[in-house]
Amino acid sequence: MAAPKKGRQGTQGRPGRTLALILIAIVALTGGMFASGHTTPRLGIDLAGGTSITLQAKNEPGQKNAINPTNMNTAVDIMNRRVNGLGVTEAEVQTQGDSNIIVNIPKGTNSEQAREQVGTTAKLYFRPVLTTEVSGGDPTASPSPSASSSASTGSDKDTDKDKATDKATDKATSSSSPSTSPSASSSTQGRAVTDALKADPTPSGSGSAASSPSASPSASTDPATAKLQAEYTALDCTKKTARAKAGDGVKAADPTVACGQNSQGQWQKYILGPAEVEGTDVDKASALFDTQGAAGWKVTMDFTSKGAKKFASITGKLAQNQSPQNQFAIVLDGEVVSDPFVSQALTGGSAEISGSFKQQEAEDLANMLSYGALPLTFTEASVTTVTAALGGEQLEAGLIAGAIGLALVIIYLVAYYRGLSLIAIASLLVSAVMTYVIMSLLGPAIGFALNLPAVCGAIVAIGITADSFIVFFERIRDEIREGRTLRPAVERGWPRARRTILVSDFVSFLAAAVLFVVTVGKVQGFAFTLGLTTLLDVVVVFFFTKPLMTILARKKFFAEGHSWSGLDPKRLGVQPPLRRTRRVSAPVDTKEA
Repeated sequence: MAAPKKGRQGTQGRPGRTLALILIAIVALTGGMFASGHTTPRLGIDLAGGTSITLQAKNEPGQKNAINPTNMNTAVDIMNRRVNGLGVTEAEVQTQGDSNIIVNIPKGTNSEQAREQVGTTAKLYFRPVLTTEVSGGDPTASPSPSASSSASTGSDKDTDKDKATDKATDKATSSSSPSTSPSASSSTQGRAVTDALKADPTPSGSGSAASSPSASPSASTDPATAKLQAEYTALDCTKKTARAKAGDGVKAADPTVACGQNSQGQWQKYILGPAEVEGTDVDKASALFDTQGAAGWKVTMDFTSKGAKKFASITGKLAQNQSPQNQFAIVLDGEVVSDPFVSQALTGGSAEISGSFKQQEAEDLANMLSYGALPLTFTEASVTTVTAALGGEQLEAGLIAGAIGLALVIIYLVAYYRGLSLIAIASLLVSAVMTYVIMSLLGPAIGFALNLPAVCGAIVAIGITADSFIVFFERIRDEIREGRTLRPAVERGWPRARRTILVSDFVSFLAAAVLFVVTVGKVQGFAFTLGLTTLLDVVVVFFFTKPLMTILARKKFFAEGHSWSGLDPKRLGVQPPLRRTRRVSAPVDTKEA
């Protein structure tokens, strides 16, 4: 009999430890919130204001009918993924009329970075590097190998640069490919530039990377080549206006000049051959951390069937050359964002760029590779600041409505469950604290922004959480109606209540997940908040409400069914069990018997 008794105690567990565990978790999360400096949730554009950008679509040369609903919707999808690529940032991207796209960026977001991502509307190209040097430096100098990489995302800041020494390798053969780093800056003289361009005067670019840098410069008499060389000589990439004009209006089939930033924060200028691969030839790209080798963060690329053939062809030609003509430049908006080198033909249809990437740098490059090819060209028509006056009024009205609803719920709980309402109110407070802290932490972590629909989701969650408490309380009361005392009623009622709570929360979470996947913009905020609070409901009920109820069931006030405990057997329609009394019988005189 002793073993079952211990088993029953084991099923009741040690509620004190469970309560201590969740309180420690709350204290840790709260401490992390204050340590991070983000003590309030980040607000969406409708509550805190922000930046609104209007982009106007323009037809590219030779494409009169490019502005159509299909291309506009594709552009919206690409821009939406760009600005929301790192999480729930609540940026809104939508069409306006036939040729405009409106992008709303909430306050608190890195608006400049998001603006660059949205404004990067030119197509992405892979061009062979013909020559390169630090802008304003000595063209004959040969800096450290690490300077060969450039990953500016269009920013003017020196901090926004790719510091990796990039290397492109075929996934299938990366373990055996050489790892010799090329010279970073210009290792070729002006002669090499001239001869490289002279070797392939046609616009196809099929051999521009394979030309010999030792040919005679006097052989070049092509006016276009001389003009390009003059532009390269005069190009000063340290000036913003010069960078903006570099390569402006150049067709994909023509060689061009371009600028990019190297790992040392220096602006570097390039002469690039005709585009061999377009951004549309990239099927997908992603940033991964190499856990098996020492490469660290790297960017993987998968090409379409057509793009794989193009990429295999150009890498095969580049691999035959010396630095820097064994490099290809990834060009976006006329700016070189990376210039990895190759040492062999990459024929597997996929490749990776590895080097001294930081996580953010790898993710930015992967994002540009994935969504770098827009079907249209866009220009900024206007940039305005949005105030939060209207949203603030709506938020105030919503909070008032939520407070009234919460007050009514508490009044109902007190009137109907009396003492048990204290457990429900305490559980609601714990859920509210955890929701607030987690939302505050998710702002800097994944870019979560609290907007009006998200506030509605939090208000709806009050009913979901209160419903879980009611299910548990009613199961306990049912057990008491069957004649059991409180402590056995709590343990017998919990398994039945637990199943009901889990099924109910699973349905709510599934609905929130589906809504989050199939919708965009503000509706995603509602779905995200609803899903988050549903998960927290399970945590609170399992780790706070149930242990607290187990502890209070041992207290006289609840255990004896006080009239204000909410567990009074008389109020539940149960008569208390009759107490047995001993009767004292008169002594029998055995002598008389």
